[in-house]
Amino acid sequence: MYWFKRKYKQIERVISYLPIIWRGFDWDYIYAIEVFKHQLGRLADNLESDTSYGVSSSDKANKIRTTIKLIDKVYDDEYGTEYQDQIEALYGKTKFELIEIEEGTHKGLFNIKQKNELAVDDNHQKEIDEVRHQMFLISGDKQKKAHRILWKYIEHNIQGWWD
Repeated sequence: MYWFKRKYKQIERVISYLPIIWRGFDWDYIYAIEVFKHQLGRLADNLESDTSYGVSSSDKANKIRTTIKLIDKVYDDEYGTEYQDQIEALYGKTKFELIEIEEGTHKGLFNIKQKNELAVDDNHQKEIDEVRHQMFLISGDKQKKAHRILWKYIEHNIQGWWD
């Protein structure tokens, strides 16, 4: 009887991974992160289930769920792009315009010009662009810090995540 239960669980497990594997590719690390995140979710589910016998299983599951939320924030680039919302709140929506280069070695190519709704003239737009650049750098630093914190959190906790 145990053999049949085990095979059933193994088949069930393979089926749960099929959507993740189907959407994944082998040329980008983010797909490995998705598999890892899926496995963490399964582990948290198991720790929260009635079949879990581990001590502090609920606490472990909560830490795993926190990790999954952090993974989503970091790999959705939440901190690295927050400056865009801040710029929009301060200076209105940013519109992009393609301007063809008409001379030189890049003739026929295009530059992208950004213009904010609340920019009063070209000088004001240059000031906005400088603010955007500084905010971009700050957001990038926050993104890198969030990435480091995520993996330190995982390193600190992962060996305790078992039933």
